[in-house]
Amino acid sequence: MEQYSILGRIGEGAHGIVFKAKHIETGETAALKKVALRRLEDGIPNQALREIKALQEIEDNQHVVKLKDVFPHGTGFVLVFEFMLSDLSEVIRNSQRPLTPAQVKSYMMMLLKGVAFLHHNNIMHRDLKPANLLISSSGHLKIADFGLARLFSEQGDRLYSHQVATRWYRAPELLYGARRYDEGVDLWAVGCIFGELLNSSPLFPGENDIEQLCCVLRVLGTPTQDSWPEIVELPDYNKITFKDNPAIPLEEIVPDTCPQAIDLLYKFLVYPSKQRCSARQALVHPYFFSSPLPAHHSELPIPQRGGRPPRQRLQAPPTDFSVDLPLQNSVIDPVLLQGHASCL
Repeated sequence: MEQYSILGRIGEGAHGIVFKAKHIETGETAALKKVALRRLEDGIPNQALREIKALQEIEDNQHVVKLKDVFPHGTGFVLVFEFMLSDLSEVIRNSQRPLTPAQVKSYMMMLLKGVAFLHHNNIMHRDLKPANLLISSSGHLKIADFGLARLFSEQGDRLYSHQVATRWYRAPELLYGARRYDEGVDLWAVGCIFGELLNSSPLFPGENDIEQLCCVLRVLGTPTQDSWPEIVELPDYNKITFKDNPAIPLEEIVPDTCPQAIDLLYKFLVYPSKQRCSARQALVHPYFFSSPLPAHHSELPIPQRGGRPPRQRLQAPPTDFSVDLPLQNSVIDPVLLQGHASCL
């Protein structure tokens, strides 16, 4: 810890306090997450171990926050992350004007690339939300906070806790007590985040689990065995009943939104998990190839922590800007692009 000079406190989570710090020798700014052990005999908390394991086992990715170091400190330990200026919730909440369609596309593309990378490595994040999507000073979005992350298998025979994900972004199968689930819980959260970017407010802001289900059913309609055959197998299916509600068109929930965005939103907000659009498939949806195209990261708001409104960038893109990685280095399967070749 003596290698760092503490510059200030960034925030506090369930498992640690995060500080902004500068490495004394290199001058590099970093985020230090200090995790204290309540009792030495308890060992390192499972969620902290999961975060370390998930971040150490995957290779570097431009849309996943980088874990740079781990070291013991006092009765606990410290995780050293690359420093990120703010998060997507700050951008949504403090923007002086709504995000433009091009800016929304840019944030969604970065989020989907990060999610596609995690799912390609069989990692479920299980707590995707705007506050866990960090934003750098250059406007890049990176997925963070892997305390609830787990590895998943294609067989789907593992049991997991249903008490995961922040309530507003929790998939309906989790609200019904599912113990067997897959990466579809992340894709539902992606849909909720997409809707929030389009609307500048949460899609399903329930105050408790029952009200959360009511919010979802009020918009998407009451599920039936025809629309969601697996619902009868969920542990809490028979514990509460809801009156039959027809679905409300998403065009009314996110007004003034282009048809391609509505179509993509529908592909995420589907009751059966297996029917949700994967992140890799979403990246080649016509939405991203229609006008306006996704904004360059230099055209995104510069986020500020602490409630100050983000400033808009005025400078031109840097001269070393490259549009993207070579396709062979991407997580997108070139086969998926064949049906959209005319859009490129």
